[in-house]
Amino acid sequence: MRLSDAQAQGAALLRAAGVEGASRDADRILAAVLGIEPGQLRITDDRLLSATESGEFNRGIAARALRQPVAQITGFRDFWAHRFKVTRDTLDPRPETEALVEAALARPWDSVLDLGTGTGAILISVLAARPGARGTGTDISEAALQVARFNARRIGVDARFRQADWFQGVEGRFDLILSNPPYIAQAEMAGLAPDVRDWEPHQALTDGGDGLGAYRAIAAGACDHLTPKGAVLVEIGPSQGAAVSALFAQAGAAVRVLPDLDGRDRVVLADFARKQAG
Repeated sequence: MRLSDAQAQGAALLRAAGVEGASRDADRILAAVLGIEPGQLRITDDRLLSATESGEFNRGIAARALRQPVAQITGFRDFWAHRFKVTRDTLDPRPETEALVEAALARPWDSVLDLGTGTGAILISVLAARPGARGTGTDISEAALQVARFNARRIGVDARFRQADWFQGVEGRFDLILSNPPYIAQAEMAGLAPDVRDWEPHQALTDGGDGLGAYRAIAAGACDHLTPKGAVLVEIGPSQGAAVSALFAQAGAAVRVLPDLDGRDRVVLADFARKQAG
């Protein structure tokens, strides 16, 4: 099978399986098999694939037809300025989460705590962009923490990771607390795309309740873990701006809701500096 045949056949199989973006996904899978970027497929010789390459590509297409996310098939996701290892034990870093990284890097801070770190994509991204800063990432999943540690080592970021349920066992104070917590309500889980619902870790998606449980825990414990100039930045679902803002306002923070690139509510900034100063 030639490279062009693989592209066409892979896209056709995914299209028949009802996968949106079939051609894009087939190209991503093929490029990963070949060890190149998808954009390079256009300038790559239309050569015969080896038996090993064909087999790996066919397995990847079959997995995607079953709705396994491409990042799990290829084993990585590009996020912000780096490439991160992804497994079934971690949430696939989304492009919209880059709004959280951008908001973090717009603020002054020397120390950062990332709650529910997953792949470590948020923490590693902000630390890589701010040499000399220190950071800690926590997660309830030890399997996810192993992925985060791998990503930190490979990217060359010095970060600490520990297993914890939100603030449990976390010592010290930080200038900034970040989190992309599970914010999907349990009642909404059945309506998720199968790529998400059937393949990504549920504890990273939902709190099993109304989707606000993590925000309640973070708002309640923030002041005990922030320096006097401290602030919290959390990712939210597009319809959660008012509810999450109210939780942090009740905890004494000055609150703003920040949009993502599509103009949807995406990040809540809770500035506790006035409360700490008082």
